[in-house]
Amino acid sequence: MADITLTPKRLFEGVWEAILEGAAVKPEITVSHLDRPVDGVTLTEAGKGGQWLLKVPVPARAICDGVQTFLVQDVTSGTTLGSFSIISGEALGDDIRAEMDLLRAELDMLKRAFRRHCLETM
Repeated sequence: MADITLTPKRLFEGVWEAILEGAAVKPEITVSHLDRPVDGVTLTEAGKGGQWLLKVPVPARAICDGVQTFLVQDVTSGTTLGSFSIISGEALGDDIRAEMDLLRAELDMLKRAFRRHCLETM
């Protein structure tokens, strides 16, 4: 089978979408979360030959605190084509607060350097 590439498209209304390219015939795809298959996955032809639209409904059981990762695999070859993750709850809050602290520190450093530069060039 030809090399299949997965290009993420979007997550909209609880459905993650991606484009699969490189398969002349409809590939057999499975999507799993915590080693359990995700139900309702669809794969439809997407215009050009060799392109397929993959739609993965995010199950309610996967919407919880922390990082939830989904694996997209080609059943025939056993190859992992890609993955997507959903992050929510306190894990997200901690990451955002840490990132904001880092950005504030970098901004303060840049402000001091800019003020020093202005004083030196006057």
